[in-house]
Amino acid sequence: MRHLIDFGDMSRAEWESLYSQAVRIMDHPEQYLDACRGKVMASVFYEPSTRTNFSFQAAMLRLGGTVFGFADPGSTSTAKGESLKDTIKMVSGYADVVVMRTPWEGAAKAASLYSNVPVVNAGDGGHMHPTQTMADLAAITRLLGRVDGLSVGLCGDLKNGRTVHSLIKALAKFEQVRFFLISPQELAVPGYMRAFLEENHMPFTQVTSLEAVIPQLDVLYMTRIQKERFVDPLEYERNKGVYVLTRRKLERAKEKMLVMHPLPRVDEIAVDVDDDPRAAYFQQARYGMFARMALLSGLANQPRLDRTPAVEIGTKPVCLNPRCITQAQAYLPPLVKKVGGVDCCAFCDAALG
Repeated sequence: MRHLIDFGDMSRAEWESLYSQAVRIMDHPEQYLDACRGKVMASVFYEPSTRTNFSFQAAMLRLGGTVFGFADPGSTSTAKGESLKDTIKMVSGYADVVVMRTPWEGAAKAASLYSNVPVVNAGDGGHMHPTQTMADLAAITRLLGRVDGLSVGLCGDLKNGRTVHSLIKALAKFEQVRFFLISPQELAVPGYMRAFLEENHMPFTQVTSLEAVIPQLDVLYMTRIQKERFVDPLEYERNKGVYVLTRRKLERAKEKMLVMHPLPRVDEIAVDVDDDPRAAYFQQARYGMFARMALLSGLANQPRLDRTPAVEIGTKPVCLNPRCITQAQAYLPPLVKKVGGVDCCAFCDAALG
């Protein structure tokens, strides 16, 4: 694995190997204090983050490496108009691995075309968040002992929820996982994710009521309604607070059901749920650090490329998704891939034409 852009690019065997490494680190952290000694991680965050940014920094420091980067693009040459390509070429000249978050969908994929070192997607707009999925799978496996055969409820903003999209792609690698997609109709999973579910023969039920399906769930994955992803403020106002998990609602859930959340939460999980033994979201965050340690111990020690392969120069955006990185960086090549038999943008997965 050269980069981690989309969890869908990782095989189940690769994930299980990575999880085994994470478990070894959890159980014997003292054995990995020098795993990245002398290595440098660049933390390139164009968008606010607490858990992901801190988790990656803590992971690298615990491995004996060092970190530099930014969390405010306004203080960098991006504010002067520097392109993503030039920023990545420069940063990858200083670092051994680049961890990147942006509001642009497909930006990590674009960065990987020009980087001399591995690029890790730490969230690209409402598109994907593969290392959060690593945290999710690590928590499910550690706490339930399996992933195969589970009934998983995904609740909240499934349209803009990059953590949801990545988790769906990851769970395609497991057997007999059933989904309950719980959201308002206007925040349902996007078309390319429905096509992915159908193409991979993954059973799913779309519902608007959490209470109606909670007794059937082994995992309830709550998400917040993401104000920053809405173009129309009125749409956000109509949907905020639509799902709130309380101790009373949990009375109908299975005794061993996991309540998960990528965090931050706003009001979708009541504070009194924190003391319920089924609440796993803070453990989930800690497991994510160990999973990222396992990832970095591999990627940061890969050999640097002397030069990256030549990339075709684009002339105009082919993708019509206004949040796609190709809309902001017109030099990017017009990459196309098939999703469910449909031509889609290889950066953001949106259907073309």
